Amino acid sequence: MKIKGYVRENGAVGIRNHVAIIAASVCSGQVVNAISSQVEGTVPITHQHGCSQIGKDLIQTERVLVGLGKNPNVAAVLVVALGCEGVVAEKLVEGIKGTGKPVETLIIQQEGGSLKCTEKGVRVAKELVEKAASAKRTEVDISELILGMECGGSDTTSGIASNPVVGKVSDLLVADGGTSILSETTEVIGAEHILARRAVNEEVANDLLRAVKECEQRAISCGVDLREGQPTPGNKAGGITTIEEKSLGCIYKAGTADLQGVLQYGEEIKGKGMYFMDTPGQDIESITGMVAGGAQIVIFTTGRGTPTGCPIAPVIKVSGNPETCKNMADNIDICVADILEGKETIDSMGEKAYKFLQEVASGKLTKAEINGNREMAIYRIASTF
Repeated sequence: MKIKGYVRENGAVGIRNHVAIIAASVCSGQVVNAISSQVEGTVPITHQHGCSQIGKDLIQTERVLVGLGKNPNVAAVLVVALGCEGVVAEKLVEGIKGTGKPVETLIIQQEGGSLKCTEKGVRVAKELVEKAASAKRTEVDISELILGMECGGSDTTSGIASNPVVGKVSDLLVADGGTSILSETTEVIGAEHILARRAVNEEVANDLLRAVKECEQRAISCGVDLREGQPTPGNKAGGITTIEEKSLGCIYKAGTADLQGVLQYGEEIKGKGMYFMDTPGQDIESITGMVAGGAQIVIFTTGRGTPTGCPIAPVIKVSGNPETCKNMADNIDICVADILEGKETIDSMGEKAYKFLQEVASGKLTKAEINGNREMAIYRIASTF
């Protein structure tokens, strides 16, 4: 099975050809947005972190920013820093440039302030876009794809129709030699033992069970019960009654493939097959983690509907709710509601969704891309100090 992608200097395959302008911290976000708004072909990577973080929390933010820069959908990178933040620009550059792609840096304090830095940044970004424009799509094997799988705004149709369809897509991709990532640790609670049975060995099974336990312990340490917020009010209105019921529906996205390993949030994925990434249930943070880990494309199921996208990776929206497919037609790429009426099967819709995935991987735009949805957020694991 073939798709058309961009083969990068290190052999990785991208399906988009972005120039990423990455803010080292919240302090440089305004300049990043100002530069990107003036240069077509760039995407801004802004966030509220990067300063006054310590320990594993700081390391995680750095890992995610480096991972986003390394993602093969990115042809070149411009890192913009204030100059005194906790996340050091040079460290980000060092982590990204091993891919062989062009990486430039601007420090606001050294350039004479925001306006001068923006002016120079526009020139640098234009040069990077010109270089990136020389890249051409070539035929590559679909086994080069890493698929991130997400669900949000779930309802009863998610577990019955759209999540099983994504599971079929995951199985087809894995059978073709590709990779998929299941995420959202909070939405595995109550079903973790079922997923653990599919682990390739006891160590992987224990890693999964440990991730779920630690997630629950973090909530307890805050003096709360996860079940106070899971299912969400929207989930309940959509007919989901318990966190276990939600999780049983969520893990359908993993299809039937063996679980190859458990990844930290934003950890680079280096193997093939189906993996689990320890992410929060918050959709945007979860997607960011998987894309930082290397996912070039995301498939996102939603019963109640959501416009969420990503700056770097195309996000395909799938819904099994006929009303959502109609009311949010501008956001939904694939409607699988015919499964509920017996007009289609999970297998038949899975085959169609897999074909659509191949088309997107080869350049077809998703509705989130057309609408300009570029939501981005990094998961925090500690307080700001």
